[in-house]
Amino acid sequence: MKKLAALVVFFSLVNTSFGQDNITNDIDKHELKLNATNLIIFSYLDGAYEYLISEESSFGVNLLFSLSDDEIFEEYRTFSITPYYRQYFSKKYAKGFFVEGFGMLNSGDAFYGLATFDANGNVSYTNEGSYTDFALGISAGGKFVTPRGFVVDLYLGIGRNFLNTDYAPELVGRGGLTLGYRF
Repeated sequence: MKKLAALVVFFSLVNTSFGQDNITNDIDKHELKLNATNLIIFSYLDGAYEYLISEESSFGVNLLFSLSDDEIFEEYRTFSITPYYRQYFSKKYAKGFFVEGFGMLNSGDAFYGLATFDANGNVSYTNEGSYTDFALGISAGGKFVTPRGFVVDLYLGIGRNFLNTDYAPELVGRGGLTLGYRF
């Protein structure tokens, strides 16, 4: 009788452990997102892919392109690629409050010095140039996911450029409201 009870307990534990693995494997681990605030405010096409490593962490990469010819925003950034790692602090699977560390390869055009205007109203500066730099930084925010997989991220962060290239800004920002889908 003891052997039969032990066998029932053993098979119950095996079945439970396989059931838990199936639950973990059934969780969607991929997200595609678009930063709505950067598109609307700054005319940046800013998209991201994120892979959920576990219930507490994820890795992603963000790609940003400027869609504007406005010199104000070109001075800040025209392109960046940003890999990031997020740590979540919630009891739900990769949702809720998070902190992230990121690296950002960023480039842009810089316009400094005395501005002069020609007869057509075009502006030129005494000191113009472009830059490419690499920044490290941190962000914090929150992620909300509906039962059907719709994702909303709200986050804000800051980083420092380290290559000290001419014309590069000392600090870079990262943030916005992203909308996406978990699959």
